[in-house]
Amino acid sequence: MSDHNIFGSSCECATPLARVDLSVKRRSEAGYTLVALLALMTVLALFAMAAAPRVQQQVQRDREQEAIFRGEQVADAIAQYYRYRSATTGNVSDQALPSSMDQLLEGIPIPGGSKNRQILRASAARDPLTQEGEWRFVHPRTQALVEFQQSILFYTGSFLPPPRDAQIARLQQFAVPAITNVVNLGEKPTADPSSSVDDDSAGPFVGVATRSKKDSVLTYYGIEREDQWIFTPLFRN
Repeated sequence: MSDHNIFGSSCECATPLARVDLSVKRRSEAGYTLVALLALMTVLALFAMAAAPRVQQQVQRDREQEAIFRGEQVADAIAQYYRYRSATTGNVSDQALPSSMDQLLEGIPIPGGSKNRQILRASAARDPLTQEGEWRFVHPRTQALVEFQQSILFYTGSFLPPPRDAQIARLQQFAVPAITNVVNLGEKPTADPSSSVDDDSAGPFVGVATRSKKDSVLTYYGIEREDQWIFTPLFRN
């Protein structure tokens, strides 16, 4: 009986030690798992930081593509509005140009009909490059148009796209100051910072531009700053 008691006592002492060893082992394994998880999270964070600029660049590229698409739609609407107004009123001056975006959104009358023909979608009337979404109006005979014309000449090698028709050719004659002496066509023209200042003045406009002053991912006629892109029917064939 005494041997049995001794044997029994020794078993009772061994069981807690085994449990302690197992608990230590589990804690050790949990520690290794935590370290591995932290290492994985660090690697993922580094990959995310490396990819972030490319993601931001792609987002900006998509927005710029949409801005060009919408801006050229506005340019087409300006041309259609000018053709209608100059044909019906006989006025080929600034008065045949739109003076508000609402005029383009209202469209132009259908001959013999009671409704207007849509010439501009509502989404195109919004600038996707700014939170406000308001295009900057570019008025005739402004320095911004001169600089845009110079950029096109540099981009094409001293060639301006011919107007689509005689009406737009007349518009070009009075809306854009002629460049009589183009100097240093081999050098990229530099824009005057004052020429791209937001212009909120009222009056007829011949094109639109964004208010965003960011350096662009895309280029438009070789221009690499968003606010220097002008969407106008004057230089489109």
